[in-house]
Amino acid sequence: MALYVGLLLVWACWHLSAASHLLFLEEDVSIPTVESMNYFPEVKDGKCFFPFYYKNQVFYDCIKFKAKHKWCSLNDTYEGYWKYCSEEDLAKCVFPFWYRRMIYWECTDDSDGFGKKWCSLTQDYNKEKVWKYCDL
Repeated sequence: MALYVGLLLVWACWHLSAASHLLFLEEDVSIPTVESMNYFPEVKDGKCFFPFYYKNQVFYDCIKFKAKHKWCSLNDTYEGYWKYCSEEDLAKCVFPFWYRRMIYWECTDDSDGFGKKWCSLTQDYNKEKVWKYCDL
């Protein structure tokens, strides 16, 4: 029985060392992918670009995706250049905007279940359906 356990240990050690050698070789010759690329540090004096594309989605405002604070892309398609958002960077209401069959020139509480005023972030809410609550 001890002989079998010893052979099993020798085989396991050899197998693990061979596997780690192969992983070492693969790391040396691999081509970097998007997932393995390093992200650039924050660009503090950049200007947010809206709308921007990130992970096959369109964003019209700063996002809090895998971060502690809201951030934005500095180009139309996120390419690693970003910054944390300040109050000046947050999306602004677009006036006038079209909602259902009316044109609105200011924030409205129309169709809001809580009676809070909201606005569209694009001129045609019916098409893009992008909005935010208005600051009061």
